[in-house]
Amino acid sequence: MKSISLPFVAKLALVLLSIIMLGYLAILGKSLLSPLFFSLLMAFLLLPFSNFLEQKLRFRRSISSISAVILMIAVLYSILYFLGNQLSELWADWPLLVKQVTAAFHDIQLWISKTFHVNTYKQQSYLTDSLEKSLATSAIVIGTTILTLSSSLLFLAFTLLFTFFILNYRSLLFNFLTTVFAEEHKTKVSEIVKEIQRIIRKYVTGLFLQMLIVSSLMIITLSLLGVKYAILLGLIAGIFNIIPYLGISTALIISTLITFATAGASQALFVVFAFIGVHTIDGNILMPLVVGSKVKINALFAFIGIIIGEMIWGISGMFLCIPYLAMLKIIFERVEGLKPWGVLLGEENKSPRKRRTYKITEKIKLEDAE
Repeated sequence: MKSISLPFVAKLALVLLSIIMLGYLAILGKSLLSPLFFSLLMAFLLLPFSNFLEQKLRFRRSISSISAVILMIAVLYSILYFLGNQLSELWADWPLLVKQVTAAFHDIQLWISKTFHVNTYKQQSYLTDSLEKSLATSAIVIGTTILTLSSSLLFLAFTLLFTFFILNYRSLLFNFLTTVFAEEHKTKVSEIVKEIQRIIRKYVTGLFLQMLIVSSLMIITLSLLGVKYAILLGLIAGIFNIIPYLGISTALIISTLITFATAGASQALFVVFAFIGVHTIDGNILMPLVVGSKVKINALFAFIGIIIGEMIWGISGMFLCIPYLAMLKIIFERVEGLKPWGVLLGEENKSPRKRRTYKITEKIKLEDAE
């Protein structure tokens, strides 16, 4: 059969058209694809537990899959219950927070009046106009909030169902992936699937462990500083830290505002320093040690992926972008024609440094980590 060689412009047009079509389909299928992709990660995470129930306790596959999903529900419920208790304390003190914010707002008004010579009446009239516009769109805001809540519940329900189905039919899915390609590629496809499963499971496990450690560090640090709602703010920092780069910034803004409302500017400044310190420890020690270097995507493409993920699927897209970029990197590195793309997604290779050895005794020696 005679092969047709297309010019570069035609190939580029086809590639761009394919990307646009895939992006458009991803946006249209958000309600289905987003929980499905999230469920795949959860299935990788719960697979060892499901295998343990099948191999050691002789459970049927359907029973082991349901048990794994129930474990997932129990963990999520525990986190949400504990977070809800902390939020109820904040809600009980809400009138006091409003009073303190109002006092701080009046101080800012006086400062603006003295510094920029804008009298408080003009400031008040401008804020009144803004408030009227906000109230005019309040129905839209309430409708959006209800829609977001219902979408979240639908997302959770789909995630639980898809996780069960992926665990229950994992052999069928694996056989499909190994048989859909030509016979000569069967071994390589099997290796890629197993490597993705191993790496992503380690990544997701490390991510939750990192969340736990960051939450603990923030709770301890904020408690020592005497910050009110230290547990709540620590949990927010740990949970938001799952979203790379942007999550910790959002948690910092929320924590600073709450601390400013409850304790003033000086305490809020200490909170900023605490976040910077914990984030430095997280980025330089916890991330390489706990999450590992197997899923390292360079900062440029990680940031681009986060932005694209948010544009397509919102917050869930921001979380999903890194593990799925890692999957693409694993595939690219093992497919002959796609290796340059795997190099592009990864980090720059550094020349290995000489590892130093510290002699403690004749038999005990300490060596630098790789």
